[in-house]
Amino acid sequence: MHLEDPNVRFRLTPRETSFYDMFAASADNIVTGSKLLMELLGADPAGRAEIAERMRAAEHAGDDATHAIFHQLNSSFITPFDREDIYNLASSLDDIMDFMEEAVDLVVLYNVEELPKGVEQQIEVLARAAELTAEAMPNLRTMENLTEYWIEVNRLENQADQIHRKLLAHLFNGKYEAIEVLKLKQIVDVLEEAADAFEHVANTVETIAVKES
Repeated sequence: MHLEDPNVRFRLTPRETSFYDMFAASADNIVTGSKLLMELLGADPAGRAEIAERMRAAEHAGDDATHAIFHQLNSSFITPFDREDIYNLASSLDDIMDFMEEAVDLVVLYNVEELPKGVEQQIEVLARAAELTAEAMPNLRTMENLTEYWIEVNRLENQADQIHRKLLAHLFNGKYEAIEVLKLKQIVDVLEEAADAFEHVANTVETIAVKES
């Protein structure tokens, strides 16, 4: 006896769609981190410890989001795109939060009185990249409207490189004590690594889009 209902359609290769939501959540958390970086600029040294605590909480939330993606990846038979690309995208998003949290932590640990001029430009670039990344993640569902995203993030990374070079030149102009140069250089280097990580995310998204086209 044949009981097949013609109105019921079965997908033989279902795709796990929760990845899209998890990537979007991870990117939204990065926006939270970038806002905390902006807060750091306007905070006096006494208020920075509290910002660092909130950044640590955001970084832990980012870790949880990344672990959730990896767990889903390991338990899914069919994925929306290549497993390697899912892993790379999740890892690069996690790297961004790690670098931003490290920068805030270093400012507090080193008792930095005043950040050098130019750091605010670094952080502004990161905040813009965070916004673009959060806007782009939901578009992974359709692979539409992504080209401008990765082009703009790559442009921002080039801008971040220029800001970083100028900051290094400023730090080595002889006005700072050697120990202060070491502290401040580590902070601006970590912020530069965050910009690089945004570019890695954008490049991974481009790779995924090309494969899916």
